[in-house]
Amino acid sequence: MKIVLAYSGGLDTSVILKWLTKQYQAEVVAYCADVGQGEELTGLEEKARRTGASHCVISDLREEFVRDYVFPMLRAGALYEDQYLLGTSIARPLIAKKQVEIAQEVGADALAHGATGKGNDQVRFELAFAALAPDLRVIAPWREWDLAGRADLIRYAEEHGIPVPVTTAKPYSMDRNLFHISYESGVLEDPWQPPPADLFRLTRNPEEAPDEPEILDLEFESGNCVAVNGMNLSPAGILGTLNSIGGRHGIGRVDIVENRFVGMKSRGVYECPGGTILRFAHRQVETLTLDREVMHLRDSLLPRYAELVYYGFWFSPEREFLQAAIEQSQQVVTGTVRLRLFKGALQTLGRKSPHSLYNPQLATMEADQGAYDPRDATGFIRLNSLRLRTAARRQQQQA
Repeated sequence: MKIVLAYSGGLDTSVILKWLTKQYQAEVVAYCADVGQGEELTGLEEKARRTGASHCVISDLREEFVRDYVFPMLRAGALYEDQYLLGTSIARPLIAKKQVEIAQEVGADALAHGATGKGNDQVRFELAFAALAPDLRVIAPWREWDLAGRADLIRYAEEHGIPVPVTTAKPYSMDRNLFHISYESGVLEDPWQPPPADLFRLTRNPEEAPDEPEILDLEFESGNCVAVNGMNLSPAGILGTLNSIGGRHGIGRVDIVENRFVGMKSRGVYECPGGTILRFAHRQVETLTLDREVMHLRDSLLPRYAELVYYGFWFSPEREFLQAAIEQSQQVVTGTVRLRLFKGALQTLGRKSPHSLYNPQLATMEADQGAYDPRDATGFIRLNSLRLRTAARRQQQQA
């Protein structure tokens, strides 16, 4: 039997790799998607082989990740439960897609993942597998083995000589990519307790950020950021640059209790400096360029779009349907935004666009040279208030 395991080298997948070789007597191909974990990938191939993998495949997906997954989601303005920028959620469909491709290349019998039986990721991975390779078997060790929790995994790793980056003192579950870092477990399971000061890796404490603000110009074309301070960069280059700038100023920390798809609430702490800046700036260009009704209709669809990403339905007809509508709206979202970054806060200093619908002759509080006749508002208000006056008179009659 040959299994392709989505492998990060962290506690869960390190233990799973060893467990699969013992439980299934299988050849295990360790697959790691490089979506921006940075130094976490150092020595990963050697570690995977020492833990029992026949070989390790590392795919550099950073540009594809930002271009084909993060940017489309940002064009949609997606935000789950009004707080979460979906950093973990949006990486899963790409990781699963490449895992399927490798399984097909090596002739694997099964796919395996390290998502827990209580989490969202098991759903995300397996929905993607179902959409892309419905005939491949899926192995989810967290739903099979008798290891009850992270303490058991740490003990298993120690017994089998598997080096892992967590201890019983700091048993955090961390997921990192170019878009964000998420933290769960350990002391974070108590929603009353603040995150430890040494938890964060991408962002400074806003109180310790520079005492001078930084001004940032972002250029957008058709809904995508293409340049920072006049420098044209690739999608991954844009995000990496903004992560550095935003992190320096303490931008993008989020601490939330969210509703998991599987039915429970969980506490998550996130760092998303570059994504926070991009979403905020993108919205500023939209305020200039999008028709009012298009914007309001699109905004009414955002909770549903965010749910589809969070739940794992990226490769679904309904997400593709919504994306097509969003893409049509983004054709005019071109322009430049000037932002002020200071101690965790973002402020808009200016915005401009060749497709701007803002007309100073209409908006001015001074004489507008006939562009708008205020007397027209009389009939407009009378018609819109007709039902209110009708209801009020009925209530008066019944009183």
